[in-house]
Amino acid sequence: MAYDLQSRGKLRPVDLARGHGLSTQAVRNYEEAGILPAADRTVHGYRTYTPLHARALDAFLALLPGHGHRTATSVMRAVNEGAMAEAFRLIDESHAQLLDDRRTLEAVEGALRDLGRPGPAVTATATATAAATATAGATVTSASAGRFVGPLARELGIRPATLRKWERAGLVRPSRDPLTGYRVYGDADVRDAKLAHQLRRGGYPLARIAPVIEQVRSAGGLEPLEATLRDWHDRLSARGRALLAGAAELEAYLRAREGRG
Repeated sequence: MAYDLQSRGKLRPVDLARGHGLSTQAVRNYEEAGILPAADRTVHGYRTYTPLHARALDAFLALLPGHGHRTATSVMRAVNEGAMAEAFRLIDESHAQLLDDRRTLEAVEGALRDLGRPGPAVTATATATAAATATAGATVTSASAGRFVGPLARELGIRPATLRKWERAGLVRPSRDPLTGYRVYGDADVRDAKLAHQLRRGGYPLARIAPVIEQVRSAGGLEPLEATLRDWHDRLSARGRALLAGAAELEAYLRAREGRG
């Protein structure tokens, strides 16, 4: 907003509100929440604001898209209380979260790339088990179409118990061999297990992984997810730019506060 910060001009609540496309009640609420410095009062008790308040409101509204309402509010409150270390910590957390989300996207893309590569149809252990069963007079046709829990766990570098835990969480849905009752992981199950493994390595809980895997399933494969991934990239880039814009406005507010002091 083009206010003269060097002047001692007074702004009514309606002036501040109209200049930012807000209601006067919103401005009062922001002051009460600590987003704006406390306003001066006239002898009749009416609030009066200054260009510094306008700068504070600029900063808050610029912080909102990148940080969200709760963090933006906490940042402005900390600044207005002089708790700069806390304000910077909150800002750092938002940047760290964005980086974490970028790494998650990279993990998903890496997992999807891996899933698109042809792999061995049968592991050595599964082949040996199928051969032994056939020698005993039984034919295990499902073994040639997937992996058993042990070989798949070794391939991923995890314990079989982990795969069973993922099954209970709905991340993988192995079938059962009709003769042995062993779990058999088909191509889709291996895909889901690899994707879950990548996201778990990124520190994501099962509750957050399940929707991603369900999206892969509902998309009917990997190719339909390309548009989703592009949109994910765009949203992360937009958040990054919003964080940058918020930082610029906050810096301007900090300089205005210092100039006033």
